[in-house]
Order: sequence, then C-alpha cells, then structure tokens
Amino acid sequence: MPLIASARMYSVTPEAEAAWVALLDHVSAEAGVPLEYFPYPAPLPLDELWSRPDIGCVLMCGFPIAFQLADVFPIAAPIPAFGWAAGKPVYRTDLIVRADSPYATLADAFGGTLGWTVEHSHSGFNALRHHLLRRRPAGTAKAFARTVGSLTGARGILDEVKDGTIDIGPLDSYWHELLKAYRPELFDNIRVLDSTATAPIPSFVASKALDPASRNRLAVAFEAAGRAPWFPPFGRALLIEGFKAMHLADFEPTLDWDREAKAAGYPYPG
Repeated sequence: MPLIASARMYSVTPEAEAAWVALLDHVSAEAGVPLEYFPYPAPLPLDELWSRPDIGCVLMCGFPIAFQLADVFPIAAPIPAFGWAAGKPVYRTDLIVRADSPYATLADAFGGTLGWTVEHSHSGFNALRHHLLRRRPAGTAKAFARTVGSLTGARGILDEVKDGTIDIGPLDSYWHELLKAYRPELFDNIRVLDSTATAPIPSFVASKALDPASRNRLAVAFEAAGRAPWFPPFGRALLIEGFKAMHLADFEPTLDWDREAKAAGYPYPG
C-alpha cells in the first residue's frame, strides 16, 4: 500500500489543497515513489498526523523536526515567492492586530493581551518568544498584561484578533499570504504590526517506512520541480518559486532560539 502524503499545514482552502494534491502527484511520479494523498482537515491535531508510521511525504513544522518529536526525516521545503524569503526555504511570523487598533508599533501593544498557539509551533510560539525576548521593556519579566495560549493554529489566532479576544497574535507569514490570496475578505480589518526574523519553513518529511533511496529521489524531484514545464501554474496557485532539499541540521536555528529564551528565564512568550 502506498505511503501517505499531506500538505495539511498549508492547505488553507480547498483550492490550495487541490493544487498541493496535483503538485505532489507530479513529484511522486517524477520520483517513482507511490504516494496516496491523505485528507486531514483542521482542526484535527497535527501531532497525531506527524506521529503516523506510514508517512511518505507530509508537511511538518521545523521546530518539532529539530526536537525530533517524531521519528521522521526531512525531504524538501517550499520556497515562498516573496521578497522576505530571498529565494530561500524560509518564513517568518507576522504579528497581527486589528486594523482599527490604536497601536502604531509593537511597543504600543505592550500591556495588552497576547495570543499564541502551541508550544511545539515555531511560528506560533518559538519565533514569537524569540522576537519578544529582546524587545521587552528593560527590567520586566513580561511585556503583556495577559496571554492566551493553546489557541488552535493560525486560524485561531486570526479569529481571536478579529473578535477582540486578544490584541495581538502570531501568524505564519506564508500561511498568511496564501490564505489572503484566496480569502482576502478575512483580512479586511487586519494589519501586520511587526514581523520576526526568518527561519526554516516547514518541510515535507518521511518516516522510516520510506527507504533512504526513495527519500533521496523525492528530494531530487522536489528540487527539479521549480524548473519543470508543469510547475508554473502550481507556483502561481501556491505562491512558491520551487523547493529546496532539507536536512535535520537545517532546523538547528529553531533550537538556538529555544535555548536562548530558556537561558534568559523566558520560557513562554508574554
């Protein structure tokens, strides 16, 4: 039976997921590695998807990859088609507020309510914490009067900011741009107040069920995809330039950010 493929992390709409399904079909065929797309809609928990033993090609956040929270191997990651990515497989975290909020700078939001997602998320937790670490008011343990954690992914952050439950929250910048391209009305009253430094973007990974030779063929096929004649419609649909082969060491910067925050006595963003 074929191993599973999934682009759940960036299947932001049915249209986007259809593009991912077709793109993965091309990559699978080019690599000669049979894969069966596995629908896994939000809000089903991502950690359960990542722990499956039959993963052949599934998108996974770089922070749990680096921590080796699941027994997987990176294959390749997308290269977002935006200036902030600079042609690399990276992303950043956009800190969003309501467009009608009084905040002009990040410091203006200090003292309000901050939201975050889950502790194994880079964009929704680790990058946010790293960004705030050096920007907290001097001599204070926290910048915000209240924090709301364990929100359900980026969509939970967006909804909580829109309805005023939190004043500011983190969005994966690629997820943000992709959803905005398909559902711009969701961002009518949203603006980006600040953005973090870039870090390695979520990567397609495989479990031990996929042999090393097949993983290598998939990595080669992903890297070749951006130059393939069939790729341009998918690049436009998914706002990507192509893919880059990834290795476990590529995600080490996320662990550096984690160590730095904990060493400073700042285990949670706030």
